[in-house]
Amino acid sequence: MAVPKAMQGKYDEIAAVLEPYCEKYLNEEYRDLCLRILEKLCRKRPSPLTSGRANTWAAGIVYAAGSANFIFDKSQDVHMTAEVLAAPFGLSKSTASAKGRLITDMLKISYTRPEWVLPSMLDANPFVWMVTINGIPLDARALPLPMQLLCVKKHIIPYAPGLREQEQKEKAAKAAAAGKSGSDKDGK
Repeated sequence: MAVPKAMQGKYDEIAAVLEPYCEKYLNEEYRDLCLRILEKLCRKRPSPLTSGRANTWAAGIVYAAGSANFIFDKSQDVHMTAEVLAAPFGLSKSTASAKGRLITDMLKISYTRPEWVLPSMLDANPFVWMVTINGIPLDARALPLPMQLLCVKKHIIPYAPGLREQEQKEKAAKAAAAGKSGSDKDGK
């Protein structure tokens, strides 16, 4: 996604705060997600980033990304309190939270929307896979492959799990066939 030329300077300024923070306190997945949020904020018309300080926007972006990925839950690999999240930005947790809420509302960031969930958390997040068919909520992973593919086409789910399963079965069958033909050559 491209950043509008008029917003490139602001993008660079906020990214210069985000990237070292993510490197020190989070991980590469969070960095990528935070930069994607920053890009989307730059592309909004008018962009809210035209006013305010870079560290406040960066803290809000991390807060929004973290909230959608349960960063405040101690059972997660990457977790921290709101105070710990905000402190390196030189902000209070209430300031980071307020800016995070603004960003969350503006971009509709949620743990139920695959675009805002860390790739490593997609498979374990049941909310990403919930679909409603004829008023009945279902787990899309249990649907037949053609229905999964339709859900992917309509951007309801991030990918078709059935397709991955099918590919894995094909790889296993090829490996088994290669192993069998290899043992035939040895006279076994």
